[in-house]
Amino acid sequence: MQQLIVILVDGLVFSSYLFMVAVGLTVIFGVLKILNVAHGAFYAFGAYMSATLIGAYYETDLPEYGGFVAIFAAALIVGVFFGFVLERGLLRFLYHRDEHIIVLATFAMFLVLEDVLLMIWGTDPYFAYQPMALLGSVDIADLTFDVYSLTLIGLAVIVALGLWLGLTQTKWGKLLLAVIYDREISQAMGINVTVVFLATFIIGAIMGALGGAYIAPTISVSPGIGVEVIVLAFAVVVIGGMGSIPGAIIGSLLVGISRAAAVHLFPEIELFVIYAIMAGVLAIRPEGLFAPAQARKI
Repeated sequence: MQQLIVILVDGLVFSSYLFMVAVGLTVIFGVLKILNVAHGAFYAFGAYMSATLIGAYYETDLPEYGGFVAIFAAALIVGVFFGFVLERGLLRFLYHRDEHIIVLATFAMFLVLEDVLLMIWGTDPYFAYQPMALLGSVDIADLTFDVYSLTLIGLAVIVALGLWLGLTQTKWGKLLLAVIYDREISQAMGINVTVVFLATFIIGAIMGALGGAYIAPTISVSPGIGVEVIVLAFAVVVIGGMGSIPGAIIGSLLVGISRAAAVHLFPEIELFVIYAIMAGVLAIRPEGLFAPAQARKI
């Protein structure tokens, strides 16, 4: 029974972490129809910026819980800056180009940003443990879990609800859905598609950066962390369906819980399980479990 609880809790925590990154990737694809390989760099920069701001904050005499503000500030700084620069400086010139060219361009930008990251922070690992240590631990069924990791589950729920409410209950969300359905007709109706694309890309970048910023206190922030997460995020969105937020949720849960089960029961097949699920889903539904319907143009 205890092992089942450990698997479920660890699986939900890892699923929440994956969702935070994957949902930004799927939002960008849903609106812009761009597979953004550079998304992993947003995650990495978010983690490094968070570790830097947290370290700087706790060198002051300010209230301890203010360190959490540094986490969200890091995500906003990284997401807004890189989202704006990358969309306005590169992607807007490629929207009408072949999708393979766009993928290669974002991959090139990922490599460039990885080198920029090394130039700024170097190769030494960064540690920002203070927020996690501050919240302590909690006992569940005679098992001890750190509270900070559990708050990641709550954050993922808040983000999912916020995106759902934003898309379905606001004027901006309805405009966004119109652009997703058909960008040409939306533009003809007077919707500023340029602004929609920019805002969407920045929101997606913030989500990717937030995933890195929030996970930073639980890991050693070191070079290369963006590579692993972008591969797992791709697996999530492929399983759930490119451009689908419900798909990102289900994909994250499938990957997170199956990985946790493998780690605790069969650690030697940890990665195999993830890609076996992806292969199985693609064999049955090549577009993913919740791929959005595409408008037919006559």
